[in-house]
Amino acid sequence: MPTHYRYGVSMRTSRPATVAVVVAALVTALLAGCDAPGKEQTPTLDPSASSTQGADPLAGAPAGYESYYGQTLEWESCGGGYECTDADAPISWQDPDLGSIQLALKRLPASGDRQGSLLINPGGPGSSGVEFVTSAASIIGDRVKGAYDLVGFDPRGVGGSAPVKCLDDADKDASLSASYPHTTEGIAAMADDLEAWAQACDENTGEQLATVDTQSAARDMDMLRAVLGDEQLHYLGFSYGTQLGATYAGLFPQTVGRMVLDGAIDTTLDADEISAEQAVGFENALRAYVTDCLGGRACPLSGSVDGGMQQIRDLLDRTLEDPLPTDSDRDLTQSLTFYGIALPLYSKANWSLLTNALSDALEDGDGSTLLYLADFYNDRQPDGSFSSNSAEAFRAINCLDDRGNPDPDFMAEQAEEIEAAAPTMGEFFTYSGLTCADWPVPEVEQQFDLHASGAAPIVVVGTTNDPATPYVWAQGLAKTLDSATLVTFEGEGHTAYGSSNDCVGDAVDDYLVDGTVPKDGLTC
Repeated sequence: MPTHYRYGVSMRTSRPATVAVVVAALVTALLAGCDAPGKEQTPTLDPSASSTQGADPLAGAPAGYESYYGQTLEWESCGGGYECTDADAPISWQDPDLGSIQLALKRLPASGDRQGSLLINPGGPGSSGVEFVTSAASIIGDRVKGAYDLVGFDPRGVGGSAPVKCLDDADKDASLSASYPHTTEGIAAMADDLEAWAQACDENTGEQLATVDTQSAARDMDMLRAVLGDEQLHYLGFSYGTQLGATYAGLFPQTVGRMVLDGAIDTTLDADEISAEQAVGFENALRAYVTDCLGGRACPLSGSVDGGMQQIRDLLDRTLEDPLPTDSDRDLTQSLTFYGIALPLYSKANWSLLTNALSDALEDGDGSTLLYLADFYNDRQPDGSFSSNSAEAFRAINCLDDRGNPDPDFMAEQAEEIEAAAPTMGEFFTYSGLTCADWPVPEVEQQFDLHASGAAPIVVVGTTNDPATPYVWAQGLAKTLDSATLVTFEGEGHTAYGSSNDCVGDAVDDYLVDGTVPKDGLTC
C-alpha cells in the first residue's frame, strides 16, 4: 500500500542519496555547462566559522542538559578506516528527568588539514546516516574529505538510535504490498490498515514515540556539535535532511556554520500541499523518462508520450485487479508496481532499469523486475525480513511534525485535483490525511523561526526536474531562509551534489572548504 506521506516514493520522501547513490552504482557521467547570473561579488565567510579551537562544550547547553553537552565520546574502529560510537541524548528536550537514549554515530576521519566535523543526513525521514556515511564518501569531494571528519548519525527513532518499532515483518510486508481501490470500501480498508500501524507503533515503541520529531533531532544535532568540539555546526543534508537542517538553523541560528541543503523541502508548506506538489513532481519525472524511452531503442512503450504515459497507467490499473506473477511465490500488486516504477525516477542513471522492468511486465507479463525494485526501496530482504525500520520511522516522524487534513470531503476533493494534475501517478499521493488520523501521540508545536534570522550563509541546491522534492521547493526554502543562496542544477533526478556535474560539485566544495558562498542564482 503506497503510504500517503510527504516526500518520497512510498511517500517516504527522501530515500534521496541512499537511492540515488546506491542503486546499480548510480552516480556516473558528469554533465557539463554552467551559467552563473546574479551577484557580481562572491561573498566569503569569516574563516573563523570553521574553527574548532577553543569550543566550550557547555556553551548553549539548556539548563538540566549540561551532562549531555559535556560528555566524551569513545570512538572505536569499525572497519574500512571508519570509527563508530554512541552518544547519550535525553528522551525529551522538554523534561530532562525522563531518562536517556543512545544515538548511533559513524565517522570517516579527515584525511588532511582538519577543519572540523561535517554532519551528514541522507533524508527519509527514517534513513540511516550511519549506513549512508560509507556511500557518501564516494560522492563527497576529496577536498571536503580532507578538511572534515564525515559524521553520519541515526536520528532518534531510526536504525541504531532507539528505533521506532511497529508491525512484525510479516504484517509489515502485507501492508506495504496491499492495494486499495478508491471506493468507499477501499478507503475504509486503507484507514483500518493505517490505524493498525499506529496501534502497533504505540504498543511496541512506548513513550519514545512522542519524542522522535524533527525539532528534537535538531536539538540532538546541537548537542553533537558541542560534543564533537565544534563552535558552529557544519552540515550537509539531502531531501528530508534539508528540513532537519533548516529546523536546526531556525532553532540555533547563531551556531550555523557551513550548511548545504540539497533536494530542498519548502518548510512553509503543509502536508497536504506537499502531497499535491510531489505528485506533480513524479508525474513530470515519469514524463521525462517516457520521452527519453520513446526516443531510444528497445522501449516497451509505443506511440506518443501521452500514449506511453497511458500504457503505464493501464499497467497500474491492471495490477490492482490482476497482480502479475513473478519468479517468486509473491505477486506484483498495484502498490508494488508503483514503488517499482517510482524508484528509478530518483536518478536518470537508473532509467534503463525501469525500461527493463516495464519490458518484462508489458511484453512478458512478468512482474519480477518491478518487484525487485520495490523490495529495494522498501528494504525488504529475500527472506521476508527488513533491513531497516525506515518505514516505521517515516510515519512516526512525519506524524509528529505535520499532519494532513483527515476530513473525508476535503480528501475527496483534493484527490480529484491531484489526479487531474498528475493522471498517471497522482492517485498514490491522495488521501494523505488518513496517515496520521489515528496516531496515538499529539503533533509537536513548531518552536523555531522559519527564516533562521541571524544565521550564516546557507546554500540551498535544487534540481529542475526532481521528482521527490520538486524544484519549486528549493526556490521556496531559499526565499524563506534569510541567508540562503540558491544553486540550480538543470537536469533530472533527486538531489544534485555528487550526482550531477562539476559546476555543482565545485560550488559546494568551495563553500564547505573555503567558505566561498556561490553567486546568488548560480545555474549549472
